[in-house]
Amino acid sequence: MRTEFLSQNTTADTPKIRTRRSVGDRVAEALQQLSDGHAILVRHREKAWASITFAGTRHQITLEFNTPAAIEAGEQLIADLPDHEFAIPGQLVAEATIGSVDHCLHPQPKLTVNVTLLLLEEA
Repeated sequence: MRTEFLSQNTTADTPKIRTRRSVGDRVAEALQQLSDGHAILVRHREKAWASITFAGTRHQITLEFNTPAAIEAGEQLIADLPDHEFAIPGQLVAEATIGSVDHCLHPQPKLTVNVTLLLLEEA
């Protein structure tokens, strides 16, 4: 979700729209960086999560890689994700898993990866 604020007192030197990045935006950006910019975000579902002691969000993300270089980056993402140290302000990634992988060769090579991340709010 993106929140935009429109200032009524803008000049040529000031931007008209400021965008506030949500936790979901930051998660998608972190995965994009982890895949060297090759991932195509197909789906991103975010659901609130809580236990007795922790609160946060669960993110289910589908990424697609559809060129040879992108597929190689996707395979590297699969290998690196479980041990990757995410830097998302105010959030701790408690769990990062690959839910499923679909690799097809016909009619064009394509790798589809489903990622699940559990983020906890830092106190």
